Amino acid sequence: MQKSELQKNNLPDVPGVYLFKQGRKVLYVGKATSLRDRVRSYFDDDLIATRGPRIVDMVTKADRVAYETTPTVLEALVREAALIKKYAPHANVDGKDDKTFLYAVITDEDIPRVLAVRGKDIDFKDKAIQPPQGDTSRRGVTLRAVYGPFPSGAQLREGLRLIRRIFPFFDTPKPVGTKSKHQAAKIEFNAQIGQYPRGYDAKEYRRTIRKVMLFLAGRGKELRVALEKEMRAVAKEERFEDAAAARRELFALDHIQDVSLIKDEQLEGTRAASGARIEAYDTAHLSGTNAVGVMTVVADGVPVKKEYRTFNIRGFKKNDDIGSLKEILSRRLRHPEWPLPDAIVVDGGRTQKKAAESVLKEIGIVIPVAAVVKDERHRPREVIGARAAGISEADAVLVNAEAHRFSLARHRRARSRPLRK
Repeated sequence: MQKSELQKNNLPDVPGVYLFKQGRKVLYVGKATSLRDRVRSYFDDDLIATRGPRIVDMVTKADRVAYETTPTVLEALVREAALIKKYAPHANVDGKDDKTFLYAVITDEDIPRVLAVRGKDIDFKDKAIQPPQGDTSRRGVTLRAVYGPFPSGAQLREGLRLIRRIFPFFDTPKPVGTKSKHQAAKIEFNAQIGQYPRGYDAKEYRRTIRKVMLFLAGRGKELRVALEKEMRAVAKEERFEDAAAARRELFALDHIQDVSLIKDEQLEGTRAASGARIEAYDTAHLSGTNAVGVMTVVADGVPVKKEYRTFNIRGFKKNDDIGSLKEILSRRLRHPEWPLPDAIVVDGGRTQKKAAESVLKEIGIVIPVAAVVKDERHRPREVIGARAAGISEADAVLVNAEAHRFSLARHRRARSRPLRK
């Protein structure tokens, strides 16, 4: 698909979801603060650097873009998840499985809770949250409903926080009513600030949960119709306080302050679907001198710059990239105080990937490794092993680009030191 073809769509400058399609087949689903600006970004020159080869391939194959507008970014978030579940588009889910995504779930309990749960912890067949591995003393929690997958775990958590401000629900780690002083204190505090139901009423809470379920299913229009119907019914019965409450919920749905989601949208081009901690390593040198190695970190699709690290290469005087990579990784793994990554990304091809794997094997640590292959202009051409590592190609490209940028910056600094007086 070419950028000129977008003119036919006349995309509006409002929140919503968009679908890249090839004929009737849905290739990709995304959400946007501005449909017009978001879809246009897929035709920028630096697309491969920010999204990865899979998305570039998807845009090339697409022949049209469909879209739906939503009143808010929050509703675009849940609508996106509903459409991904419905169509399972290749560019959204390939390279991942249910275990890597985050889901919103409603527990099937006397007092239901609304939780964000990683797919690896859900038994989709029996619709239950699985107990921790090896813990036979605890039973799984049966689920009433499962919503998702949500591409960004951070956005789902923020979305649930916003929804809870309109429809207060419980999200305690243990069932409501569990004898726990800490949990009881949390419930009391959150009830006082309007985040949890206050003066719990079972019938009223069940109504609230039904509203939450409609919202999480991406059925915002139906929810509004239900609220308007409820408002008219209770007003007719002269239950004016209940009518006012329904009116407030309607107003909040249309005026929710989802500023955090709007800001997050600006970063979404480089966000992961996996939510994993990924580390990348790179080196820079000048004629074999002043060799500098770096480690960069991406967590939940966002660079964590405070955890970047620098290594002055000691054991290799010549331009030995493989030897330098092995030294960096070996020294990094001598720091047990640093959290281990869910995946490692190296710059290069299968040779570099195997070198990193050999270091891990020698130490006895199992961490999947992916490699970003560059073309002659040092642009990402291929990502090897992303699917096996359970990460997105976009994340692999992002953390690799961060490592390259950081290594060059550090090398320039190191190179300039001998010149200082």
